[in-house]
Amino acid sequence: MNRLFRTDIPQTWAERRAAFRWDIPPGFSIPQVCCDDWARAQPDRLALRDLGAGQDWTYGQLKSASDALAQSFLARGLARGDRVGVFLPQSAAVMLVQFAAQKCAAVALPLFTQFGPEALAFRLADSAATLVVTDPENLEKLLSIAPDLPALRQVYVTGPVRAPHLNLWDEIATPQGAFAPAPVGAETPAVMIYTSGTTGAPKGALHAHRFLLGHLPSMEFTHEGFPKAGDIGWTPADWAWIGGLMDMAMPCLYYGVPLIAARAARFDPEWAWDLMRDQQVTSAFLPPTALKLMRAAPVPAGVRLRSVSSGGESLGADLLDWGRAALGCPINEMYGQTECNLVITQAAGFMPVKPGTMGQALPGHDVAVIGPDGTERAPGEIGEIAVRRGSASLFLGYWNQPDKTAAKFTGDWMRTGDLGTRDADGYFTYLSRDDDVITSSGYRIGPTEIENCLTGDPDVVMAAVVGLPDPIRTEAVTAFVVLRDGMALTPEIEQRLIARVKARLSPHLAPRRIIARDALPLTATGKVMRRTLRDGG
Repeated sequence: MNRLFRTDIPQTWAERRAAFRWDIPPGFSIPQVCCDDWARAQPDRLALRDLGAGQDWTYGQLKSASDALAQSFLARGLARGDRVGVFLPQSAAVMLVQFAAQKCAAVALPLFTQFGPEALAFRLADSAATLVVTDPENLEKLLSIAPDLPALRQVYVTGPVRAPHLNLWDEIATPQGAFAPAPVGAETPAVMIYTSGTTGAPKGALHAHRFLLGHLPSMEFTHEGFPKAGDIGWTPADWAWIGGLMDMAMPCLYYGVPLIAARAARFDPEWAWDLMRDQQVTSAFLPPTALKLMRAAPVPAGVRLRSVSSGGESLGADLLDWGRAALGCPINEMYGQTECNLVITQAAGFMPVKPGTMGQALPGHDVAVIGPDGTERAPGEIGEIAVRRGSASLFLGYWNQPDKTAAKFTGDWMRTGDLGTRDADGYFTYLSRDDDVITSSGYRIGPTEIENCLTGDPDVVMAAVVGLPDPIRTEAVTAFVVLRDGMALTPEIEQRLIARVKARLSPHLAPRRIIARDALPLTATGKVMRRTLRDGG
């Protein structure tokens, strides 16, 4: 395990940033550092506990199984650069397929099992995946679209299957000769993750092997000196998304921290609390939606979390205060996106916490707030959050879309599409997606702080704020809320919530109307789809 930082020595955040330089070995390989190196040094070390299968995996077992699977892939014609679909729920098989594909110098393509046929077909066709691994529960969905996937040559299944499809475990168990992974480099494509599609059709963000290194500064600081003796990691976020895969799962294997594999078909907060208690999880990545639901459930005795990270949506001071009080540890927010992940953090153990901000740029990542021409905004001025080239987690580009890749950059700045500010101390505050800004009575209003204010009310579980057409104001600030079980939206509650925003934020930010919903439309990664609400969905 190679840590990037000495987190046990006193340094200011500015000193840590100034002193850090990326040291990326030219031959850096994800399966080598996350599997093979550990297997050679400590083959019996626990790597992963697959609760769904009831099986523990050592690093030695991960290496031998992924080597055998890689040989099977090669025997079926998998070539360098081919895309391998990983259409599986959170499980040991996900990592075996990822490592096997990358040992063939192919590209792992994580796919969310809750995708419907159209979403699945789009990604498999767009990527021209030649091989897909799935489970029996999702096989029929895959086969129903297979006639429209001319590039697809082979399907593996983690259960009984008929020819011409192959049983994954039988292939792994078939004796093979000696195996040597294909040579790769730090810039060799390794993983392609499609964007969630909140701002148009999903795009395949292609990442090199080095992008694992780009996530490690956040892991070490956001998880308060990670790894420490006895650490165990878990996330309910699906490993098909960059949050689940790279904010917790893959880094755990890199550091030699036991990783729990378990994900419910539908998130249940009580199940999550019980799992973390029973497995003695110390470090968790919990998306905002999960945290908001978990706040409504009692925390059982025996939970021993020492660090929690979260990202994707702003949490708000009330949720952060609950976390520290209920869990006894901070919830550290972090920021990034599929194209360049984990570039900003709020690390309570290493910097003063400023509630309402996302924190400061991590060492190794140069982040700024810029204007349309790429010039940096002054402290406090609103602009677009951008990351300078040179970040180890920066993507190689969008798959087969050079024009959209080019449009993502202004000079050396990768534009995130997120509006925010940076104060004089270097703390960033997220305001909204550029297309989520509300124009009302001449004001440009971001929804995030209003949503945080509303969810601070004990009766509000979730909130989403949008602008709906208004003949006088251009757009009227409108809040959609999910209330706690047993509550109904009465005129009295609506006025109380509006008054809360007026008093705590500003009268011009107060919703003109509040609408109760049983649930809010979410992307597969748990982000609220405000566009759907604006369009009447």
